[in-house]
Amino acid sequence: MLRYALRRILAALPIALIAITLCFIVMRLAPGGPFDGERPLPPAVEANVRAYYNLDKPLIEQYFLYVGGVLRGDLGPSMTSYDFSVSDLLGFGIPFTFMLGFSAFVIATLIGLVVGIVSAVNQNRWPDYLLVFVVMIGVIVPNFLVGHILQLIFGVYLQWLPAGGWGGNISQLVMPITVLAWPHAARISRLMRGSMIEVLGANYIRTAKAKGIGERLVLVRHAIKPALIPVVSYLGPGLSYLLTGSIVVENIFGLPGIGRYFVNAALNRDYGLVLGTTILYVVVILVLNLLVDILYAWLDPKVRYR
Repeated sequence: MLRYALRRILAALPIALIAITLCFIVMRLAPGGPFDGERPLPPAVEANVRAYYNLDKPLIEQYFLYVGGVLRGDLGPSMTSYDFSVSDLLGFGIPFTFMLGFSAFVIATLIGLVVGIVSAVNQNRWPDYLLVFVVMIGVIVPNFLVGHILQLIFGVYLQWLPAGGWGGNISQLVMPITVLAWPHAARISRLMRGSMIEVLGANYIRTAKAKGIGERLVLVRHAIKPALIPVVSYLGPGLSYLLTGSIVVENIFGLPGIGRYFVNAALNRDYGLVLGTTILYVVVILVLNLLVDILYAWLDPKVRYR
């Protein structure tokens, strides 16, 4: 397994380099710059600032200087938050973003699995139709629209929950976690429902029932584990989606995560912060996919590490 993990890590390095290169080129080709504003800097000051951030050098030299810094663990300075480096800003936002994403992930996974199992057991009956309808709303309606609807209903009209902001109150996370978790739960429930229906129709399940084993015991001992295999394949990309999708949710609800820094950096052409956030998400996605592959092999005995 260790050899397999090392091979996957080595194979992921070119992918990470390609992602960094593309983001670097796109940011440099985008119109505008980090020092453009309503009041332009004096030419001498702007020249000194551009020299400080190596922007006066040829593009290819800027690229190799940046990649060299990343290899040393230095993500560089922020070009708009002058008192902080990119690592400092990411350090402020990472704990909140990861807490929000992992909370939504755990809740959505549990709900999705339960809904999928209940729907499969009650296939083509009213519990199946009702549960599928409820969870599918999360897929059909965009999360930014769901967020504003929840803010309007529960934050403005009913005033049951805070409409936004963060002051350390757990109730301020209820709506953001709901918006993040809803589509994730819907996708998991669909995967689990389809997989469970297929497993329940397998020959070994019919044999177990013919031997007089109770339906609940058949589900727990023989059906759930093989039915989880397609779901596990989605968990890595699903968690990546929650962590990256929190950018929109954090801005809707005014939360102090990476999303706020990333959006402001993109608008202000803060090259270093945008690239640093991209690198962070690429690393998270690659690590999660590796963990999912290992878990997949544990669930399916036919899969072997090669």
